[in-house]
Amino acid sequence: MTAEHTPAALPEADFVIRAQELVKTFRLGETIVRALDGVSFAVGRGEKVAITGPSGSGKSTLMNILGCLGPPDEGEYVLAGEPVSKLSGNRLAEIRNKYIGFVFQTFNLLPRLSAVENVELPLLYGGVADAPQRAQEALETVGLGDRMRHEPSQLSGGQRQRVAIARAIVTDPAILLADEPTGNLDQSTGQEIMALFDDLHAQGRTVIMVTHDQEVAGRCERQIHILDGRIANGAEDARGD
Repeated sequence: MTAEHTPAALPEADFVIRAQELVKTFRLGETIVRALDGVSFAVGRGEKVAITGPSGSGKSTLMNILGCLGPPDEGEYVLAGEPVSKLSGNRLAEIRNKYIGFVFQTFNLLPRLSAVENVELPLLYGGVADAPQRAQEALETVGLGDRMRHEPSQLSGGQRQRVAIARAIVTDPAILLADEPTGNLDQSTGQEIMALFDDLHAQGRTVIMVTHDQEVAGRCERQIHILDGRIANGAEDARGD
């Protein structure tokens, strides 16, 4: 972002994120599936962490909890020193809008809105007066200053992901959560997107990304491997045990 905008300051805390014994279950017919089964770990301020594991291992379920999109059934989730598992829907929405930016594999752009209009949306929800200007700045930050008026159908996959990243950073969040951010991109474009995440991380943001791509994971400082709803790579990497 520009010099006028810096990532939202998180309250002081030992860890930006602390998850303790998280459990999440789903019912499939007569079967109860434990998507998360006692997951504990912590993420420090400014870290870049990959959450890895095969399909169905619980990665995306964990990301939804970290992003305050749904509560765990058991356990405690603390964000910047504040337990969030029992907060009201309004307070969770406030936290998401202020502190967290989301980037999804499928981009999640509204097809009939231009790039700049898609990026403006989080600001409009927050009642920000200079939303158009800040949306334009965010698009310039990700290298799309010349594509602001294009609709998603007029953009390549890499350009659509850049719009999604611009939307994620337009509120200047301290935390970026990315779910398979290169999953729908070719290798070259994926490398460009990862370089952009490197830059955003270098600006001081905490970055957590779900990925099954070991090349992507290898660019992170630390990996948390999920297998069958549990952390599988030991207490040292988990940092919550």
